[in-house]
Amino acid sequence: MSNNEGASVQSVDRALTILEVLARLGTAGVTEIAAELGVHKSTAFRLVSTLEAHRLVEQAGDRGRYSLGVGLLRLAGATTARLDLVQEARPITRQLAADTGETVNITVRAEHAALYLDQVAGSSALQSHNWVGQHIPLHATSNGKVLLSELSPEQLAEATGSLARFTPATITRKARLREELERIREQGYAVAVDELEVGLAAVAAPIRNAHGDVIASISVSGPTFRLSEERLDSVIAQCRSAAEEISHRLGWGLRP
Repeated sequence: MSNNEGASVQSVDRALTILEVLARLGTAGVTEIAAELGVHKSTAFRLVSTLEAHRLVEQAGDRGRYSLGVGLLRLAGATTARLDLVQEARPITRQLAADTGETVNITVRAEHAALYLDQVAGSSALQSHNWVGQHIPLHATSNGKVLLSELSPEQLAEATGSLARFTPATITRKARLREELERIREQGYAVAVDELEVGLAAVAAPIRNAHGDVIASISVSGPTFRLSEERLDSVIAQCRSAAEEISHRLGWGLRP
């Protein structure tokens, strides 16, 4: 590790310690924070100022004293929302996995990738790989394409970047991806066959919040010999129905 990398890690460690100190003390001044860290006041002040710029700490009523900031509430709220999504979706994902016999996943967009939040293996998915907590490409998966489908052109450009090729079936041209996303918006689901991995097929549908925004996707995936063209239509219908039920549980489509 270089000196610069070591200093960066140390700064992150000290910044996290400041948050822990403020959580324990409620409020603290720079002098107290410096003493807790064992650093000079100027170093403590720079760290506190950086945290303040990100609204992770804020000045308390007394001048020169700091407390935890509202930025932490935003981060905590995002975590809580994801936990609520998994909790509300779990009965539906279990039923969908039982009905199809295939693996069911819930994903959300995490900047340039899709993040797996939950997974339920069906009866046919022997020793299914656990994808929870892992990131997958957006453009090469049914889940990812659903998550991309309602982004603005600017958001889409920022989220995708260059389109890596994983198999001969992977979409690698931006124009073709835009056409695919338009079709997904119109039909309400996405299909990916051999796009991330040869022999793997998946269908996905959008999960919406109370405002109608696509906040997640649900997918059914399995080997192509089981998710054949003849079977896809019925699995698509089951997946869409599950997505709608989860969306209703989150308040979408309900009258006030």
